[in-house]
Amino acid sequence: MESIRVAVIGHTGRGDYGHDLDRVWLEIPGCQIVAVADADPQGRAAALQRLGITTGYADYRQLLDEQKPDIVSIAPRWLDQHCEMVVAAAERGIHIFLEKPLCRTLAEADRMVAACERQGVKLAIAFQSRYSPKLQVVRSLIEDGRLGKVLELRARGKEDQRGGGEDLWVLGSHVLNLLHHLGGEPHWCFATVQQDGRPITRDDVREGAEGIGPLAGDTVQAMYGLDDGVTGYFASHRGTAGGRFGVQVFGSRGVLELLTGYLPAVHFLDDPSWSPGRSGKQWIPVSSAGLGQSEPLPDGGLLAGNIAACRDLLRAIQDDRQPEASIYEGRVTVSMIAAVFESQRTGGPVSFPLANRENPLTQTEKW
Repeated sequence: MESIRVAVIGHTGRGDYGHDLDRVWLEIPGCQIVAVADADPQGRAAALQRLGITTGYADYRQLLDEQKPDIVSIAPRWLDQHCEMVVAAAERGIHIFLEKPLCRTLAEADRMVAACERQGVKLAIAFQSRYSPKLQVVRSLIEDGRLGKVLELRARGKEDQRGGGEDLWVLGSHVLNLLHHLGGEPHWCFATVQQDGRPITRDDVREGAEGIGPLAGDTVQAMYGLDDGVTGYFASHRGTAGGRFGVQVFGSRGVLELLTGYLPAVHFLDDPSWSPGRSGKQWIPVSSAGLGQSEPLPDGGLLAGNIAACRDLLRAIQDDRQPEASIYEGRVTVSMIAAVFESQRTGGPVSFPLANRENPLTQTEKW
């Protein structure tokens, strides 16, 4: 593909430009950034200078109508604008690179999917780990049986000051997407959400940061039933950060540990007891070249991951296929998050697809 016209939507002070979802297009041959939209005048001026362009808009819809780009980066980290921005772009037939998470509710996700399907629009989500060359090696190790039968997957958030419900949304989306990708479709969820050591109540619900919407809980513990009898777990405890942000895959023959990012730390333990201290076996590093091999690629950080995502989006458009991390996967991730609060609200396990398409924390009168 050549001469691809790209626009950028940001919002300074309300999610800004995500993790460099604007500058990445400067690194993609054949792509030209034609305009930027930002409702904040100072932020818009700074973006124009940063991107080396002269055309800016306060209204992103005006940008889409006048510039008619082929692709738009919807960059704000805040969730409250994602749905309207995506629907506006999709209705105009414009392909999309979107900051995670997808949106606030399954009702919004359904609207976004419907808009993209009507116009045949491809949407890629900036889940960095999904574009990692190391993930291909991880999949091969699982598929080749090096772990034996996969039994369970465990994921944790960053567990910093955002631990609990906010961690589940903002950072848990990365690892829940990996649970889905490596473990299969979720069929049920049973979860607890607590505040100060007790189950949350309607009095604990508050407006979350980053446009998340109603939010509660400083501790989250969730269990998912995945394909083939595999069980997935997610947990986050506020203020207990310890470098656990990632996913572990436990099999009958060994364990794989995958952290997050474009070139994350990945290790394999060839030990059915899952206990290197007891067995004497050691963790073996995994690189993009394979098990126990040195990493041949430079660590390009977030920019390298975004470049890989954008290149995949361009190929998906050309080949008429879904991107590696598509809008459909984004919707599943939102459903896995919503299921945690729905299970807490109803006091038991919930099944997928969720019948409740709204944020369960908006329905406190039903507790």
